[in-house]
Amino acid sequence: MESSTPPALTPRAAEALERLRQDLAVRGSLVVGFSGGADSSLLLKAAADALGDRVLAVTAVSPSLPGRELDEARRIASAIGARHKLVTSNEMSEEGYRENSPRRCYFCKAELFEILKAEAGREGYDAFAYGAITDDLGDFRPGMDAAREAGAIAPLLDAGISKGEVREISRYLGLPTWNKPASACLSSRIPFGTRIEPALLARVEAGEALLHAEGLRQVRLRDHGEIARIECGPEEFVLLQEIDRRRRVSEGLVKLGYRFVCLDLQGYRSGSLNPAGSSHPERGPEAGSPPREG
Repeated sequence: MESSTPPALTPRAAEALERLRQDLAVRGSLVVGFSGGADSSLLLKAAADALGDRVLAVTAVSPSLPGRELDEARRIASAIGARHKLVTSNEMSEEGYRENSPRRCYFCKAELFEILKAEAGREGYDAFAYGAITDDLGDFRPGMDAAREAGAIAPLLDAGISKGEVREISRYLGLPTWNKPASACLSSRIPFGTRIEPALLARVEAGEALLHAEGLRQVRLRDHGEIARIECGPEEFVLLQEIDRRRRVSEGLVKLGYRFVCLDLQGYRSGSLNPAGSSHPERGPEAGSPPREG
């Protein structure tokens, strides 16, 4: 947890935090779907503050979860002081997921919510929650259909919290995730229609690990068969202009099986592989800051 004194909350963020706390305080007990991202970390922190040991963080583990994200989820849950459980997720056994249609996330989230519901029943907890926020309402999010069907609650969304407020409140509460770059499952790097296979996800994960090791912070490796398309923040383009770094990146990705390596001049866009017209660029208070999760 951060030790420096954060700036005071804006009135809007302070009101949203109070609504969140009041909502959580009457829940009794709660299972939180926890990825270690900015949204779920704020939800877990607020729930732990409101409910103490009546909160359980559950992380679903599968080939689509990068190992570095799993390690970070462990660290953050420990820093918050919440009980944390890892549960194997079996979305890879679901044909609807493997065929990778635009509804892929529905099948993934349906599996997640079944896990959370089962854990809530096993532990005798009152509800299970996930970290949806107001920004998710205007994007292509088939996983939210699965949430509604399963009966999952979304306290951040109910409190009217946006991504900008997630970051502001997280910083105020001392969460190290307040400025964490957006993250999403590895399957989001694969174009719709390309079948999801564990080996393909492992290749993407290895490629992104290489890019992170070279200093890129907000980055995606979009896998187009023989082509590795790198999306990063435009401010990070300069890193890939350095001859030695560019050589290491290109040689490393070729060793992973790519034939061509390219830099997307449009930079990182959340949901850039979503169906046309279903996603939008970063906007509003997020401009110039790490983009939202998705």
